[in-house]
Formats: sequence, C-alpha cells, structure tokens
Amino acid sequence: MNEIESSVEELSSNDDPQVIALELINQIQDLLFGLFRPWNAYQLAIALIVFLIATLISHLIRNQLRSWMQTREAWPIWRTPLMALFQNRLRSLLFIILIYIVISFMREITWPSRSYLLGVIGQIAFIWYTIAILTSLISNSFARTAVSYVGWTWGTLSVLNLSGPIQTLLDSAAISLGETRISIWLIIQAFLTLVILFVGARFVSTTGADRIRKNKDISPSLQVLIIKFTQVVLYSAVFIIGLRTVGFDLTGLAFLSGAIGVGLGFGLQKVVSNLVSGVIILLDKSIKPGDVISLGDTFGWIESLGARYVSVVTRDGREYLIPNEDLITGQVVNWSHSNNFVRLDLLFGTSYEDDPILVRELAIKAALNVDRVLKDRTPVCHIINFGDSSIDYMLRFWITDPAAGLTNIKGDVYLALWQTFAEHKVTIPFPRNEVRILEPNRPQDFLE
Repeated sequence: MNEIESSVEELSSNDDPQVIALELINQIQDLLFGLFRPWNAYQLAIALIVFLIATLISHLIRNQLRSWMQTREAWPIWRTPLMALFQNRLRSLLFIILIYIVISFMREITWPSRSYLLGVIGQIAFIWYTIAILTSLISNSFARTAVSYVGWTWGTLSVLNLSGPIQTLLDSAAISLGETRISIWLIIQAFLTLVILFVGARFVSTTGADRIRKNKDISPSLQVLIIKFTQVVLYSAVFIIGLRTVGFDLTGLAFLSGAIGVGLGFGLQKVVSNLVSGVIILLDKSIKPGDVISLGDTFGWIESLGARYVSVVTRDGREYLIPNEDLITGQVVNWSHSNNFVRLDLLFGTSYEDDPILVRELAIKAALNVDRVLKDRTPVCHIINFGDSSIDYMLRFWITDPAAGLTNIKGDVYLALWQTFAEHKVTIPFPRNEVRILEPNRPQDFLE
C-alpha cells in the first residue's frame, strides 16, 4: 500500500492527461492484485464476517427499537424522524462500530499493517454512511441520487489516495469560451456546490414559510407575497454565490441575459404577464387563499396562489389552474371578498287559487327550517309576476358558507318549499295547453 501511495504522489505531479490515465489504470490493477495477498485476503474475510454479524444483530434488534420509538410520544418533532433515519441504516452503523472494534483489537495483538485494509474499509464505510445520512435531507430524488453517487465515488477515491490524479485528469478535459475555461472538474464542483447551497436555501425557505404562515397578524395574500419574494431572492443569491464560489466568471452571463431579454420580449409575453398579474393580485389583496370565486363556468374556492396561476378547487373535486392574467383582465365574482355573506334567489310559482299572503309566509317559514339559511337575516319573498298559469315569486335568503356549495343549499330550500306547500295544500301549477283540431278546407273550395 505504501508503494501505491508514493506512486500516486508522483502521478499527481504529472500534467499529461494520457500519462495520468495510463498510470491510473496501472495503479488500479496493482491495487486489485494486492487484494489477493494472504493477509489482505484474511482482512477481506474478516470484514465479510463483521458484515454478517452486523446484519444478524440489526435483524434481531430492529423490531425492539421500532417499538421503543413508538413509546416516545413526548419527544420533540425533529427527534423522531432523525431516529427513524438511523434505524433504516442500522446495519451500516453496526458494521462501522464493529469493524473499528476489530481494528483496535488487531492493532493490539499484531502488526498495524495487517489491519491496514480493514482501516480502509472502515473509512469507506463511514464516509458512505455519512453521505447517505446527509443526502436523505435532499427532497429531489434525482439530485439526491446524483449527489450520493458522486460523494461515494469521491470519498472512496480520497481514501485510496486517487482523488488527486482523478482531479487533475478531470481538470485537463476542458474547453475555453473566450476568457472562461470550463472543465469537467469545474462542472462537478459547480453542481455539488449548487446542490448543497440549494438544500440549505430550501431548508431556510421552508422554515421561514412555516413561521410566516403561523403568524395570524399577516393576511394570507401578504403571507404568500412575502414567501414568494423571499424564495426568489434566496435562490437567486444561492445561484450567484455558487457560481462565484467555484470561480465561474459571471461577466460571461451578460450575453445570456441579453438573449433572455429578447426572449421575454417575443416568446415569453404571456409568462411575464402572468407573473406580473400574480404580484398585483398579492398586493391588492383582491383574491386570497380560501376565497370562493366564480369565473365563467368555474365555481370553487382558491386552494393556493402560484407565481403563474391560481389553483381553484370545485365542489366535484376538480382542480382548475387559472392563469393570473385571466383574473386581472376578466370579470371575477368573489363571493367572500369582504365578508362571507351570500344572498341567493329562488324562483317558483303557485296557482292563482292560492292566497299569495299565505304563500309568502309559508315560503319564509320553509327557508328558515333549512340549517344553512341565516336566521338573523330573515328571508323575504316577493311577487314578481303574474304568469300565464301561475303567480311567480322570488324567495331571497342568506348563507355564510358558500364554499360548502350553492346548488345543494338551493336544492334543500326547494325541497323544504315542496314539503311545506304539500302540508298546506298549496299547488304548484304547470303549463296546460289546449289543442283544437279544425276540419281542413277541401281542395275544391280553394279552386272556387
């Protein structure tokens, strides 16, 4: 192993990519052949036995640990997910603990070189375990997988003292764009740096958003505006800081920003219009989460306000994504803009033989018997027309929960009307048309 380390140091000082690649292949071959030496093979066997023991112990105590965790109801919220995270990787944790115990024991009874490979395996296992724990905090599955594999690979190469030559080889594969030099190593650095910074920014953004939503002194629309503004500023700063950290020249983005400006002027007009409309909606507080609105044939309550669209959920469970621009330029009925009071009108008719005064009293009584109809705002009933076959009425009543539906409350009131009229012998007429068939004139009558 010492010979490999010395040759690796000589390799790192070489700048020729081809020489570095060939020497790396030779070093990897020597490392693989060295694993079959007697004491190295013994250490591999010992590591395998330790792994089997760790698997057996984790299998035996996993259920007991899970049951013990379920009894910890008084724990803080963050501690339970953390313990679950360690529990899911219990075998790896036990393997690391056991293998370092074996290494310490072997160094007491034999030469340190005879436990060198076990030390390498222990370091690699510890690095892999740490990376697995840290990357579990990344919510995006693709980014989590990419960072995990890159971290595991780089950690293994660092333990084997091959990271320097690999870095030199990756840095040598580069292209130049003006004064900017872009290499594979720079791209990997930028990717990892941005992922780490974005994970941190996401944590700060999520934590801050939760605190803002819990503040009852801030209106819902202003909460959304503060959260969106904070996210834009935070992620923009992370992107710029990440590129500057890896040494990327941001002056090269000037041409790109100009191209984006041209694109905004031609192809992204609707996108920009929706973004600006979203900001206007948040500032004037005309629409906020929880409001009940109707736009055209769409009736429902606002689930969330986005940067480009508003999510409206209807009574049948459908979710409509309405562009912000439509809410600014179109006519929107906000049933709960200033308050939740909504007045509904029902039209019905009764026979001319029924007393109109009694009909009005019965209609108001029927409406008051429905639970959702407000009692403090008494319903009213008016005669609006003398129709062909009926006296037409309009019944008006108030509710305070339009989000619970309008069609259903109208149906309940109509049903109450039907039952009340049936009890008091009030008839609801229907049109009756009389058809008279006249004897047609004979053809000769027309000739005469």
